[in-house]
Amino acid sequence: MTDGDKWARFEPFEGFKLSFSIEFDHPAFERSAQAAQVDFAIPPTSRKSPERGPSVSSTTWRQCAIRVSLWAEPRNAVVVDEYRVLNVEGLRYSDEFVKHKLLDAIGDLYLIGHSLIGYFSAHKSGHALNNRLLRATLASKDAWEYVTFEREEDAPAALSRLFALPAV
Repeated sequence: MTDGDKWARFEPFEGFKLSFSIEFDHPAFERSAQAAQVDFAIPPTSRKSPERGPSVSSTTWRQCAIRVSLWAEPRNAVVVDEYRVLNVEGLRYSDEFVKHKLLDAIGDLYLIGHSLIGYFSAHKSGHALNNRLLRATLASKDAWEYVTFEREEDAPAALSRLFALPAV
């Protein structure tokens, strides 16, 4: 699925993997990593605080805090001006912006209502393009199949790890 220079796609993969790249014309983004990948068959090495969503300016942040909710505060958002990140502690990770987009994509794909087996990759995609890809894929009956595994050990490693997680 494409939209100008933005794209998102699914490819066959024995597990669940995502990769994402971004490209923003802003000094704060130039100094951060522009690509990230996660393969759910590989265990995470550590759990840290979740990524925050980027915001355009401190004025925008104040307007959001007033209009939207108390959630929009600097500890939950990356606030940038025309030149830099304004949060006192800076970015939590060098790739925080692109990790946020990766987490957005995971949420978008979760709307399918089933675990996915495949590889999702995207460049500059967002909620709307991810949703268009998901809808187009589901509409094309030859682009996907519904599979079940009689035994947990028959499932790809990424799904087996998910089965082993404690219920929440």
